[in-house]
Amino acid sequence: MFRLVATDLTCRRGGRTVFHGLSFAASGGEAVQVTGPNGSGKSSLLRLIAGLVPADEGTVALEGGDPEAAIGEQAHYCGHQDAFKPSLTVAENLDFWTAFLGGGGEVRPALARLGLDHLADLPAGYLSAGQRRRLALARLLTAKRPLWLLDEPTAALDAASQKLLAAIMAEHVAAGGVLLAATHMPLGIAARELALGAAP
Repeated sequence: MFRLVATDLTCRRGGRTVFHGLSFAASGGEAVQVTGPNGSGKSSLLRLIAGLVPADEGTVALEGGDPEAAIGEQAHYCGHQDAFKPSLTVAENLDFWTAFLGGGGEVRPALARLGLDHLADLPAGYLSAGQRRRLALARLLTAKRPLWLLDEPTAALDAASQKLLAAIMAEHVAAGGVLLAATHMPLGIAARELALGAAP
């Protein structure tokens, strides 16, 4: 079973301590909702776990994962930016990310699940904010990874899309995956709360 373990993490940004001595664990089959006011380090924590920024102190380990691979290589990180190339079609963008992430999932069924199949041949630059978000989230379905790190995953999504995302997250957790989501909004699934303190 996978288990994400963070021990005595300290994160500093711009000379300011964002959080200090943070320890927690999340096991396979568990969702954790990371909460806290703006500036409390929710996004920084996810980026740190993904290996995008270093920890100033402490360690992060993925027990039961591939010991030869970094945690970031075993995780899906979806941040605020919905990375895509505007000139490529919706399907081409997802094809690129699927190949980049080493996924073997089929693109068209993933687009259909996210309600984007009718837009598959449209240049991604024409998508609305909600459609761009759904395209970014479609990567979760085409490349299987045990750890999902989602930063404000419901941003720009309407009620129906939020419900769909909740179902996808619930399936990941039910299959033994680990989910950490930083959000001010309810996830729509059962989740343990990890509350970060107020920013100094």
